[in-house]
Amino acid sequence: MILFPNAKINLGLYITEKRPDGYHNLLTAFYPVGWRDILEIVPARGVETTLTVSGRGVDCPPEENLVMRAYRALAEKVPLPPVDIYLRKVIPDGAGLGGGSADASFAIMGLNSLFGLGLTSEEMADVAVGIGADCPFFVYNRPMIATGIGDVLSPVEVCLADMPILIVKPRVHVPTRNAYSGVVPRVPDVDLRSILASPVDTWQGRLINQFEETVFPAHPAIAALKEELLAMGASYVSMSGSGASVFGIFPGYDSAKLSLAAAERFADMDWFVSTNRM
Repeated sequence: MILFPNAKINLGLYITEKRPDGYHNLLTAFYPVGWRDILEIVPARGVETTLTVSGRGVDCPPEENLVMRAYRALAEKVPLPPVDIYLRKVIPDGAGLGGGSADASFAIMGLNSLFGLGLTSEEMADVAVGIGADCPFFVYNRPMIATGIGDVLSPVEVCLADMPILIVKPRVHVPTRNAYSGVVPRVPDVDLRSILASPVDTWQGRLINQFEETVFPAHPAIAALKEELLAMGASYVSMSGSGASVFGIFPGYDSAKLSLAAAERFADMDWFVSTNRM
């Protein structure tokens, strides 16, 4: 079985409260985009489950990879035979795009399908949340408003049809702990659902990623990238997650021409043009 785990971007991201357990509550909208890894799951040739990773380097041993954690979490719920898993990493790490979380959730969905487990989306999401707060989103894989630590999901309609999204990941690493350290939690005076229902060209300045307040001063290259995408004509530009990727939404642009422009401007970075036809 071959699956193609996709990335996400954040449309607005507000840190609303620091919790007693040390985590933070937030308000954001997750939106799926077409930057994808490749995940293959087959019955094991041996007696143990294995994971082979290729493509982009992943800075953790296979047994600690979120895909293996997903297998073990599901195996605690239902009996699973051993499998061989092959993961081709395409989505960049440390980008705020949720690539690892997507891989884990797609592994759960793939195992469910491969072995006919009959789990519902809700049951798979319940397994996924133990791996990462944003993992359940990838089980549903449609626009969602997220609250709590990112695990409380509510569907939302966001119309970005025929609006190419250019995502650029500079060669900058933003430790998540550092991004949170300077943020002052506050309840935003925004109606996120209402903003998302309005035209995209009204979002800039109204739909905020609060992490930009701390990340941009520490990493001017990311701030400069946001300005460059705006200069290219994007109607809305924001950092995704806690960085380091920045995306721009380009209503009315031809995706092929946008790709050519990105190839010229961002040859030394990772980039992708999503056409929003999931």
